[in-house]
Amino acid sequence: MKKATFGAGCFWGVEATFRRVPGVIDAAVGYSGGHTKDPTYQDVCTDQTGHAEVVQVEYDPDRVSYEQLLEVFFMSHDPTQLNRQGPDIGTQYRSVIFYHDEDQKAEAEEAKSRFESLGRYRRPIVTQIVPAAPFYRAEEYHQQYLKKRGLDSCSTHM
Repeated sequence: MKKATFGAGCFWGVEATFRRVPGVIDAAVGYSGGHTKDPTYQDVCTDQTGHAEVVQVEYDPDRVSYEQLLEVFFMSHDPTQLNRQGPDIGTQYRSVIFYHDEDQKAEAEEAKSRFESLGRYRRPIVTQIVPAAPFYRAEEYHQQYLKKRGLDSCSTHM
C-alpha cells in the first residue's frame, strides 16, 4: 500500500470523492502543512495554524496509479482558486499536493503542467506541490462525514 495526501477545499467532499476510486483502500481527513502540533478543527478554522484541510489516501498501486489519483484531484476542484474553494475561504482550503517521495513530486509536477497546457482553466493553476508534512487525523466526527449524513452519493465537485 502507498499513501497520497491532497488538499482541495473542504475535506468532506474530497474524502468522499477519493473513497469512490477503485483501488483506494482508505481515506482519512485531517490537517497538514502547518506549524501547530496536534491542531483541532477549531484551531485550523482560525486560519492561523498554517494547516490545510487534507485527505490522506491509502491506495493499492497495483489497482490505481498515483497518476490516476492526480487526475481525480485536479478534476474534483478548481485548482486556480487561491486559498478557497467555493464559499470556503482561508489558507486551510488551499489546493495542495503533499508528495511522499521524489516520484510523487515528479508526477505531481507533470500533472500540474499537463492540466495547465490543456487550456481548461482561464486562470493559472495555483496548486502547491510540497513535501509531505505531519498528518494530523481530524476528529472522528469529520471522518466519512457525508456518508454519516447520507450525502456521500451526491456530487462532491467543489
